[in-house]
Amino acid sequence: MDRPEVYANLMQLPWPTEAQWAARIAEMAQPQRNDLQLVAERDGRVVGSLGLHPASALRRRHSALLGISVDVAAQSQGVGRALMQAACDYADHWGQILRIELTVFVDNLRARVLYEHFGFRLEGTHRAYALRHGQYADVHAMARLHPNPPAAAWPKE
Repeated sequence: MDRPEVYANLMQLPWPTEAQWAARIAEMAQPQRNDLQLVAERDGRVVGSLGLHPASALRRRHSALLGISVDVAAQSQGVGRALMQAACDYADHWGQILRIELTVFVDNLRARVLYEHFGFRLEGTHRAYALRHGQYADVHAMARLHPNPPAAAWPKE
């Protein structure tokens, strides 16, 4: 996430320190947290990461926020697709997640196509949402609903 081509499309700030990332990862790994943290590795090197962060508000606990990043050198090679497949499988079969939400810069077509492939749909546009390269940029709000929400399988009496 420290490459300008990557962090420009994230809600991260440039030049994070190793200590900052260690603290962030340690916080998300606390026993009371239910965040899913995935990494994609190639030849011993991290080439992608994904976080699925459940909402904490009681009435929104069926929702999670998704963040993903893929190293520039590994883009268009299936890394993002593999991370997204794993996250959707977790959400649909294990995480009790009905709704996955994300924001994506409107000019990040590659990411939007990936998200649409996994069932994410455009829900709206936030104008001047975030500062990027010294300019305020718009993002799309996208979400994916569970394609086949589970129901209780009650035994017949």
